[in-house]
Amino acid sequence: MMRKGLVILTVLCTGIFGHCLAQDCWSIVAENIVPDNYTGVTVSNGIIGMTSSPEPLKAGNVILAGVYDQFGRGRTSNFLSNFNVLDFNLLIDWKQVSQKNISNYKQKIDFKTAAFSGSFNYGDIASVEYKYVALRHLPNNVILTVTISPKKEMTFIAESNLKTPQGFLLSQQSYNEVSPPHATIPLLTSVAKSPTGALTMAASTTFLFPEEQYSQPKVSHEVRDSDAHLMKFVKKLKASETYTFSLIGSLVSSSQVNDPYNMAERLSIYANLQDPLELYKKHEEEWKNLWKGDIEIEGDPQAQQDVHNMLYHLYAFSREGSDHSLSPVGLSSTGYNGHIFWDTEMFMFKPLLFFHPEIAKGLVDYRFNRIKAAETNAGLHGYKGAMFPWESAVSGEEETPVWALSGTYEHHITGDVAFAAWYYYLMTKDIQWLRDKGWPVLSKTAGFWQSRVEKKESKYHIKNVVAADEWAENVDNNAYTNAIAKLNLRFANAAAKVLNLPFNKTWNEIAENLVFTKLENGVTKEHDTYSGKEIKQADVNLLAYPLNLIQDKEQIIKDLKYYQEKIPNKQTPAMTKAIFALLYSRLGDGGTAYKWFKESYEPNLLSPFRVLAETEEGDNPYFITGAGGILQAMIMGFAGVDIDDKGVLKTTKNTLPPHWKRVTVKGIGAENLTFSNSQ
Repeated sequence: MMRKGLVILTVLCTGIFGHCLAQDCWSIVAENIVPDNYTGVTVSNGIIGMTSSPEPLKAGNVILAGVYDQFGRGRTSNFLSNFNVLDFNLLIDWKQVSQKNISNYKQKIDFKTAAFSGSFNYGDIASVEYKYVALRHLPNNVILTVTISPKKEMTFIAESNLKTPQGFLLSQQSYNEVSPPHATIPLLTSVAKSPTGALTMAASTTFLFPEEQYSQPKVSHEVRDSDAHLMKFVKKLKASETYTFSLIGSLVSSSQVNDPYNMAERLSIYANLQDPLELYKKHEEEWKNLWKGDIEIEGDPQAQQDVHNMLYHLYAFSREGSDHSLSPVGLSSTGYNGHIFWDTEMFMFKPLLFFHPEIAKGLVDYRFNRIKAAETNAGLHGYKGAMFPWESAVSGEEETPVWALSGTYEHHITGDVAFAAWYYYLMTKDIQWLRDKGWPVLSKTAGFWQSRVEKKESKYHIKNVVAADEWAENVDNNAYTNAIAKLNLRFANAAAKVLNLPFNKTWNEIAENLVFTKLENGVTKEHDTYSGKEIKQADVNLLAYPLNLIQDKEQIIKDLKYYQEKIPNKQTPAMTKAIFALLYSRLGDGGTAYKWFKESYEPNLLSPFRVLAETEEGDNPYFITGAGGILQAMIMGFAGVDIDDKGVLKTTKNTLPPHWKRVTVKGIGAENLTFSNSQ
């Protein structure tokens, strides 16, 4: 487990609202890097995710979205660690550069441009700078650029390595040079099958040189192992003769194209014949457009940097037009097997919907595209309609390990899917989408609840579920499950009204007669047999937000004060305390809201880039679920912006933390609206 100390960190965040220097609010610089206290930060474009390494010039783990296979973690589809196309070695005067023989070593993550960079000195011989990005406009390409500034005459060797990942099969290695009349393009390529042979992965790299074709360094190829090979070049430099070159990596799967081998090489060739500066420019233009959706805080530079960190990761892990949804840790690791949970719809979805509905569309379309599997799942369990899986991957079938009861009984996920579908319509007013995709999701999920409930006298019960509080297993009438089912049924009828379809009286009867009970002290009861035990995470409190079913202020306060004492200090997921912060802001208690805001993430941060883990004792970054909850606390809490049940953006004068002066959210909706809340 990584230690979470936040020392050895340069945090340059001293700007003020409206005058915030880029380095202040948009980046973190790490110095005196300690490998044993290092958690990599992820650079991603929504398809490729690369974590940083404490070693200079290298990337760590590489994830390719949508690449799942059964490997290492039971009988389910799992995210696979993929070819590391930025496995790069630099040798200076025939000695390999490593953290042990360099000085003045710094690393930096730039949130504004989604770029990771580093710099160091190699003795008194040379200084080196490097930068890499996952190109936003070329989703299967990454680029590393290295600048060497010699202080005396020197020779360096640059090596691009491709090593077949653990568990991959039938590895093929090739090197060739494509030579049109005006260029010579070196191509280092590896192809392999996933562990079961279900998928083919291809990786290709190429060097980009500043010289004209016939004066470029000579590239050679070496095979040093049965599952690894490399290409390299040697360059001699005079003192003060600065030299810059780039390495392009392409990574493609048969889940995307029929012929990943040829496509990977084509993409490397495509990028090779472009100016690297133009590649970076187009990438940065894409990120400039993403950052039209932004949150600004006046009065708390550290919170500003942290919020940019969270929003950066949310943008980095998603992209418009993708059929891949978001796992709790995005593309930062193989954590949670890369599966899709309720986290997406209830915590990550709304910030994306507000800032970039064109990206949020992919998350709801992901569910629609797998509705047939959800219908089959319902039928297999004796229900009608569509029953979405607790854990989903490519097929839309249940991917939860068999031993986990959540996969069999945590049925609120079906209502969560409907929640996102209806809010997507409310925000966009896309009636054609509602007719073609939203209505099938809303009506079939409503049909599931109609078959799932049990009627006793005049009331409807939902029995035998795993609650949103997952420590409560096989309980009856869980507050959150009943509440999301109630909304699901209401939303389906609301959609029917928009589409001029018949009102379903049965759905309405069930929705208005679902069971909710209270403890003797008047607190909303989490489930029928709840007796005051600790809870894993927010459940009842979610009825106040995001479900907005409990609106009475006194009831919200009563529920909040009771259940905030029932969560453990170190095992509570980050999004729970974010919900507490949001509710206290709405209730007018800025000081308590700030307390929960800070507690929701600061104890979970990992060095040196303030990477967010799920819990205080966790080391599974980057926990984008928690970030999504905290971003909702910023937008729907402190900034006071939300959308009502008619789809109208509304603002409320929620309370800021005492030392904050203003919170501004920019780029809301298709009209790019701006809202501010000040003291």
